[in-house]
Parts: sequence; C-alpha cells; structure tokens
Amino acid sequence: MVSDFCRVRVSPLLPPRETEAFRQYLVGLVQTRTQPPRISKAYGWEQIAIDSKLDATTLEAINEQLRPVLDAIVRGLPKLPPLPKPKRSKPARAIPAPIVPRTPPIAVERAPKRLRNATSVATAPPTTDAVRDVEGLPMPELRRRRGRSRKPVVEFPEPRWSICEEPADFFDALRTHMRRHGDSPNSLYRAVAATGVKLGKWTIDTWYQGRRAPRALNSMLILSRIERRYQLPDGYFASRLPHRNRALVGHEIEGIAGSEMRRLAWHLPNDFASRSPIEQEEILAWVRTNIVSGTTEYRRFQSASMKQRYALRFPGVFGQHSARSEQTEEGAEASADPELAWGTRVASKMLTEQMSRLLQFKTSTLATAGFQRSGVWGEETAAQKLEHLALMFGALAAEPHGPVQGLGVPIRSLSLAMLIFPATWDWYVQWRERRRGFYTNWEVNMLSLGLALARAETGWLRQCPDLADTLQPIAGLISASDIDAARANWGAACDSVHKHNLSRIKEIQRVARVHRDPFEPILPILEAPSPVGEYRKIAEEILRRMPDERRYPRAAAEAVRSFLMLRIGMHLGVRQKNMRQLLFRRRGEPASTERYLSDRKRGELRWSERDHGWEVLIPSIAFKNSDSSYFGGKPFRLLLPDLANLYTFIDSYLARHRPVLLHGANDPGTFFVKTAKETSSSAAYNQATFYEAWRLIIQRYGIYNPYTDRGAIKGLLPHGPHNIRDVLATHILKQTGSFEQASYAIQDTPDMVAKHYGRFLPQDKAALAAGILNKVWEAASAA
Repeated sequence: MVSDFCRVRVSPLLPPRETEAFRQYLVGLVQTRTQPPRISKAYGWEQIAIDSKLDATTLEAINEQLRPVLDAIVRGLPKLPPLPKPKRSKPARAIPAPIVPRTPPIAVERAPKRLRNATSVATAPPTTDAVRDVEGLPMPELRRRRGRSRKPVVEFPEPRWSICEEPADFFDALRTHMRRHGDSPNSLYRAVAATGVKLGKWTIDTWYQGRRAPRALNSMLILSRIERRYQLPDGYFASRLPHRNRALVGHEIEGIAGSEMRRLAWHLPNDFASRSPIEQEEILAWVRTNIVSGTTEYRRFQSASMKQRYALRFPGVFGQHSARSEQTEEGAEASADPELAWGTRVASKMLTEQMSRLLQFKTSTLATAGFQRSGVWGEETAAQKLEHLALMFGALAAEPHGPVQGLGVPIRSLSLAMLIFPATWDWYVQWRERRRGFYTNWEVNMLSLGLALARAETGWLRQCPDLADTLQPIAGLISASDIDAARANWGAACDSVHKHNLSRIKEIQRVARVHRDPFEPILPILEAPSPVGEYRKIAEEILRRMPDERRYPRAAAEAVRSFLMLRIGMHLGVRQKNMRQLLFRRRGEPASTERYLSDRKRGELRWSERDHGWEVLIPSIAFKNSDSSYFGGKPFRLLLPDLANLYTFIDSYLARHRPVLLHGANDPGTFFVKTAKETSSSAAYNQATFYEAWRLIIQRYGIYNPYTDRGAIKGLLPHGPHNIRDVLATHILKQTGSFEQASYAIQDTPDMVAKHYGRFLPQDKAALAAGILNKVWEAASAA
C-alpha cells in the first residue's frame, strides 16, 4: 500500500530521490510499529523531515497530499501483529570501578548573592579543553546543537530534474523551482541577500506559502535575482503574477504630488528609478503627453481652459447643482467646450426663473396654453443648452481685467431678454474667437439657438414680451434707446435679431475651422485594413492581464466589466447613453415589456428562450435620432453572438462580479455599475463617469507603452465610447463600400454616414474595385 501511494500520489510532487526517501520512512514506521510524530492533533512535520532527511518546508507545503497515508498507517498499526519480543541475554559480569581517594573540599569564600548572579551571567564558560576537575581529569564534552548544519550559498545551483510543462501560476512556479534547485525559503533568502538586495527575512516565505504576492519595486528586483539564480528568462515570475495590471508601489519622484504619482505609476517601467535623469524626464513627458492628457491641439486648449471656470450656476434648474463634464455623446461630444464645467458664481433669482421658464417650455409634454413651439428638447439636449447659456452669461459677467477678460456686467442686470439684441451676440462670438484664435462650428450652433428663440410664431423670446421689463442699460452693449425701441415693438426686435443671426451664421461658416477632429485619437485604428479587428486587440489585452479572481475579486470584476463594455459596444454600436442605461434580466427571469422600456426610455439585455441567446432590445424612443427613417417607429433588437466566450463572461459578470462591484450599495438595475465605495452616493454611471471609465480602459489597455511593453495599439490616444461608432462605420465602409450598410451598424441614415465618414472611402473604393478586377488576372495566371 505504501509503495503504491508513493508511486501514484507522491512522485508527481517530489523528485525521485526524495520520493524514495519518504517511502523508506513510511516503511520503517510500519516495520517498527511506530506512530508518526504529532504536535497536538497535527502531525509534526519538522520531526518527520528530520527522520526522513527531507526538507521540512517542502513537506509542509504538500502536507494535505501526504496526510492520507499517515492517517492510514495510524489506523492500521493497531491491527498488525505485535513484534516478537527479543530474547533476554545474561547480563555481563560487572567490572568493579577503580577506587579513587576522595579529595577534601577546598574552602572558597562565597561572594554575596547579587555578585554571584552577576558574575555567572557576565562570565563566559571556558572551552572544553580548559575545563578540568580538581583531579586533573577532563570534563565531559559539551553537547552539540541539534539539527542539520547550514548549507553554503551556491550562486547557480544545479536543477535536480527537468520540467516538462511550466506552471502558469506564480506561487506554483516559485515553489516548483525552489524544490527543483533544493532551496528552502531560508536558503533562498540568504542567497538573494548575498547579492546585495535588501529584503525582509520572511518575504520569500510569505510568497512560498502563498499568503502574499509581490507588488513593490523592490520585490521585482528580488524576483529578477531569483530568475538569475535559477537561470530563467527575464520577467519569468513577473509574467505569472496574479495581478499583473496593478501599479507597483515605491515610485518616488521629487516634485510630483501623490495624486499625480498614482496616475503615473501605472505607466512607468519597473526600472524607472535606476535610469538616468534624462531618461526619466523623457518617460514622464511621453506618459503625460500620450496617455494622461493626449497630444491633440484641442486637448492642450482644453487643459488650459479648464483652469478658468466662469460659467454661471442655476441651482435647482433641471437638476443642475454640480459640475458636469464637457464630454457628451455624439454631436455634443464632438462639439464639447472645455469650459462647460460650472463656475463658482450663482445666477440671480430673476435669471434663474427665466431659465426655468425656457426649459419648461421646451421639455414639457404639452406646450403651455397660449404658446406655440416647434420641436421638443430631450433631457440631454436641455442640459446642453442650459450649459451653453450659462457660459454665455458667465462671460458677460466676468471681470474685464481678469483671466477670462469678460464684459463685467453685474449679475443682477443679466436677463434672457438681452438675447433680443444683435450686439449681445456679436460681442459673444467675437469674444470666443479672440479666446480660441478662430471661429468654429460651436459659434454657429449658438447663433442657431438665437434663431430658434426669435423665430416667428414658435420662438420663445418672441412669445414673451414681458421680458422687456427686465432690461437694463449696459455700457458698450445696450443703450437706453435700444431698450425703449424693443419695448415699443417687441416683434420687430425679434425680426432684427433673427435676420442678423442668419447673416452671421453664413459668414462664420465660410471661415470656421475644425478644432477637435473626433477621428484623430483613433486614426491608427481607422487606417488599419480591419478597424474592428484592430480595436478587438484591446479586449484581448484585458484578458491577457486579467487578475486572479480568487485573490483579487474586485480587480477581476473591474476587468470583466471593462471587457464587456468593449465587446457589447462593438456589437451594438449604440451611443453611450443607451449603453450605460441598459437594464438587464437574468436567465429564467421574464423579460420587460416594450411599453415598460419605452416609458423609461431604456433598453434591456435579456435571455431569449426562442433563440437560446442573449439579446438586446431598445425602444426607438430611447435613441437620440428616434425620428430617423432607420427605426420607422420600431424597436432595435439584436441577438448577441456567442463568440470568444461572450456568454460565459456575461453569466459570470451577473453571477459573481457585479455583486462584488456593488459591495452592498443600492442596485440601480443597470447592467453596468460603478465600483461602489463608502463615499459613493450611487452605483449608477452618469454621462461623465461612463466617459471617464471608457477613457481609463483605453489608457491602461489600449495605448501601447514602449517603456513597459504593455498596451495593444501603437499611436492610439485616449478617447470616449462614442468613437466605437466611428470604428464600426469605417470598418463596414472599408469592407463593402456601402454607406447604407454602414448606417445599419450605427442606427443612422446613409446621408449621415456619407457626411461624417466619406473621407475614409475614396481609396477604399479604389481598392475594392481593384480587388474585383485583379481576380481576372489571378484566374489567367492560374490557368
């Protein structure tokens, strides 16, 4: 039984020589009817190691696999026949000891007790050769210290056996190579310390036991010394760490605050501290430019403008009480102004009430009695228009000699009635041109807002002549005579500003420049033969650096969430609003009705029993372009394909990872949730946090870093979730050359696709045509 157990169970765990030594030890226990040593209720592995001449640490590491055979021996020994008693032999005749004359005691003067104790402690015992009794006979030798003597440190120990398959786990790999080279945690500690590396005495032991994993810069240096000792490739152990995506601890750079250091640490190489100051500055500049901020001209302008916040705040109006990110979706994201973050100044009560009336007029289900309107603002559009007007009035109220260089109008004098004068619009668009350096489509959109407010019959300003009573003269902008003329003929004043803005729009459109190219951050992807295939590399990078769920459940949950964001985004092609507000139903739960989803203007991910797969249903009213001919009043429905284990990740996310992210917080009911913390007020994503989450995914997994050799795509820059629509549309254009098929991927019309993505098509059209013609020559060559 013992031999079979060792052959089947022990031989995979120990080298052949150690396996045979352990087998002989077990056989000796049976033959001598000896119980294995115990400490309390557990086996004494240290004594077993001494008796079997094996390493105690090695036996303790595999004690769970060895315990069954020891238990079997303990149970079986009482059943074995007792050993035969040895025959008694006659005792040998005793030889009388020589008689030694007794020496009289020598009188010694006794010292006081306290002195005797001090002397006994302070005086070192003499050597054995010097200790003799009064007769001159040597005293017995002192007992040697028990245990094996310490092995000498060998720089490159020879492996005891070869490995057929390398362990994938860090802890298994470390234990395997330590046993393979005959190292214990203590001997390996002495070997690494001999190279000059500072480490704690129990550092390697905690790794060996699997209690902790390396995560500091000095730990990476220790691993490199172990790799050199065992003659392993560089990065052998680091590539097997359970959390390879974690930023290392220990980077200290003079002049950089802790908050910025935490962001930079993700993207710095392990040997950053050992590099020259010139190289360090080069790495920091590259990381700040390409990963943290981005290299586009617009991003630099945005970073500078965000330092000067001047927009007014309207407390209580449309739920606006805090700063809102400038990044918005689709058109809003493309034309976002970096100064949209709210300032510290609060609008007057009069202006706040007027703004509330305007939003009520444009967002209510039914128009106010006595008013006419053309079109309704949705929630996102209303919030955007509120921010744009907050910027305009904030610029009017800013100090002329301050960094914003505004007009200096007192806040109490501001009124929406000022928009009835062409001089107000001229000052604002020219002020923006001086601030930016050129005109953009942003000024065109603001003038268009003035057109809509002053439009005949349906304009809100035209239908509110009572606003004229709130006008006050403003030096250099509105005179008292202008106010009197407007009060006398409000309709004529509206006609004047409508005509003026229409003329200004045509003039600015001729000279407007594109400040923010939405395609610039993802040009390496759009210029690839297969844009979707190129973007897919980011999802593959997430899987390659997936943390160990057993040790790091929250980090693993965040990685799975990032993976599903990209995968579902690449399959759906919807705007970020529809993705972040996506509801869900688990397998076996009844799906929500279309009316239920329409009332909430949200889509849902649910299991389809008919198609045996996960499907997404989004009512048309939930889309920004719900009146587009693409929908025709019908909902959007797509069955997700079970490719690359997508269903497995969805099931594991709902079952294990999503509860970890919620961490006991209130469940918002959406498929994607934030990592809830003690300070989190809600686990639901909003427009700003979802954008930042996507941008963080690109920074950590998408952008290739030549200094750390991490990241998927060279030349990629940080971007938001809306760019996934650009990738899908461009991919289909390159493959088919059809604007219509490209519009199907992003739920839009062919005209809109041709307007935004036409610049990527000419060379692709030529390539498609050449491919068809080349088939003729290929066939001729084959013949």
